[in-house]
Amino acid sequence: MHARNLEAVLWTTAGTALFTLVFASGKFAGDSASAPQILWLRYIGGLATLVAVLAVTRQPPRRFVSRRPFSHLLRALFGASGGMAAIQAAAGMPIVDATAIGLLQVIFAIGLGVWLLGERIRRPQWTGIVLCTAGAAAIVASKGAFRDLEPAYLLPAGIAVAGAVLVAGEAIMIKTLSVREPALTVLLYVNAFGILILAGPAWLAWRPLDIVGMWPFLMLGPIAITAQFCIIRGYRLADVALLGPVDYSWLVFSGILGIVFFGEVPGPASYLGAALILAGGIVLARVRT
Repeated sequence: MHARNLEAVLWTTAGTALFTLVFASGKFAGDSASAPQILWLRYIGGLATLVAVLAVTRQPPRRFVSRRPFSHLLRALFGASGGMAAIQAAAGMPIVDATAIGLLQVIFAIGLGVWLLGERIRRPQWTGIVLCTAGAAAIVASKGAFRDLEPAYLLPAGIAVAGAVLVAGEAIMIKTLSVREPALTVLLYVNAFGILILAGPAWLAWRPLDIVGMWPFLMLGPIAITAQFCIIRGYRLADVALLGPVDYSWLVFSGILGIVFFGEVPGPASYLGAALILAGGIVLARVRT
């Protein structure tokens, strides 16, 4: 029934909205902290949050030991590598172009869902996918994506594509793990592995911060944990091929942040894109399975 898909879309949209705050942290931070440093502190805050939850609920940690640690490590590697690739691509080419290429993750995730998980895309789903993709294209085009193409952008563009593939792979791993493991197990492993994976990059790019300066980045941990929980709930209820286009709502939420905090004024194309993404999300929520 489509009520299940509606619930899945709402959970995933809520998670995407919360993750927008995490993604925007670099802009809020300015030059005070590097991207790997922010991500590493976010994982520290996330693991601390989960340990506090275990302590308050008096749940023994052994209950959440997984029989699939390699799968969790692979998921964490995909996510961390994809995020670092996106950062590297944005450093070597216009950020709007890197963002536009990064949005290919949705298309890749849908393809991987069909190929690896045997998911089927029904006719109404195609309508929702096309609407969401058209909306995302309208928004990135309105921001000037691909107006200036130079040969020097070829390598960063390749890195951006690789990052999109890795993030799509992470989506597949989230779907696989979410139906086999408790949500708390998935969260514990990804945050623990994230700390280990990003420790080196964070150390190399570390900028001096006192405890007061670290606090906002550590507080990203509880926000990210809540966002991850919402997305796990969504992926437990519906296919990757159905939920993938919901990721485009990130553009809408980031636009809202731009208006509220940075005085950015979107043009008509951005409003049109937001409307198309909303329409696509409604169509996907109404798909019957």
